[in-house]
Amino acid sequence: MGWWQLNADTLASSRFVISPVAETVACLKLLHTGTGTHPGERAWLHQHLPGYRAFLAADPVTAALVRTGLGRSWNADFLTPTPRDGETFEEGVTRVRAVSAADARAQLAVTLATDHRRGARLPAELHGDDVPERAAALLEHIWTETVRPTWHRRRRVLEADVVARTAQVSQGGWAAVLDELRPGRTRWLGENRLQVNLHEYPPREISGAELVFVPVTPKAGWVAWEEPERYAIVYACAGALADPTARPAPASLAALLGPARAAVLVLLASPMSTSHLTAVTGQGLGSVGRHLKVLLDAGLAERRRAGRSVLYTRTSSGDVLVKASGSVPVTGSVPVSGSGNRRSTKGS
Repeated sequence: MGWWQLNADTLASSRFVISPVAETVACLKLLHTGTGTHPGERAWLHQHLPGYRAFLAADPVTAALVRTGLGRSWNADFLTPTPRDGETFEEGVTRVRAVSAADARAQLAVTLATDHRRGARLPAELHGDDVPERAAALLEHIWTETVRPTWHRRRRVLEADVVARTAQVSQGGWAAVLDELRPGRTRWLGENRLQVNLHEYPPREISGAELVFVPVTPKAGWVAWEEPERYAIVYACAGALADPTARPAPASLAALLGPARAAVLVLLASPMSTSHLTAVTGQGLGSVGRHLKVLLDAGLAERRRAGRSVLYTRTSSGDVLVKASGSVPVTGSVPVSGSGNRRSTKGS
């Protein structure tokens, strides 16, 4: 497993960051795999995958760049830039464009070697000096066609996730939050050690560096860093964008509570604010508020304050009802939906 050594001050000063560049990279990864993990992602792929494949078919160099740069266990640095707090998409893609061609080729070679593609050599079409420009143009295409049209809604979902995670930190400390960021991959090991993935990479000492946690709506995640000053863990947020055609609640529960209210109850497997629920379900704020009041009065949900926000979650009675109806506790569905050199590295 890969893990980072960090002191208490580094962890205490870490923070959650929302990054349009990370969201774009996550969508690129989803398009690259072409396989959705749930109906929402499959619906999104049905909408955007044909256009993405046509884009690559018209540009074989960029197609080779994606195949080479996004590996199973390693990502080329310049394709997955380390998120920065407050950075716009345009500022992030400018950093991609500023990478030298020599550095880009070196990072692609590292990806091939670390990903254990035996005998693989850097494709001839990637020996040109325009590789960083093509990477930037690719991210701009993904942003323009698939992310920016829904960025306002995506951002609301991501902000709600940050509110919920921050509340968890104040209530249970960082260890519980880190264990849940990427279940099975991130874990607080004790003795100032943070497991970041399952790959057998050498440990890294990051005490004194900037550490950020970055949610994205697709079911994707990776780690990134610009050694030695900045490190990031990108993770799939707890609540993702809702597929308007999806039915998150089973028919029996919908018949009992009504489809919209049942959907809210199912989503309360994790703490959510009203703005989070509004973004995830696509229902109006007033409707969500009325559903929550009914669920609270019935003892199926409870609320607690986290700073300036109020978070709602299911009670044990609500859990029993959802389980009895045959519904799997979920937190949402998405219609959207490293490492090696001295500069910046990324891994799954």
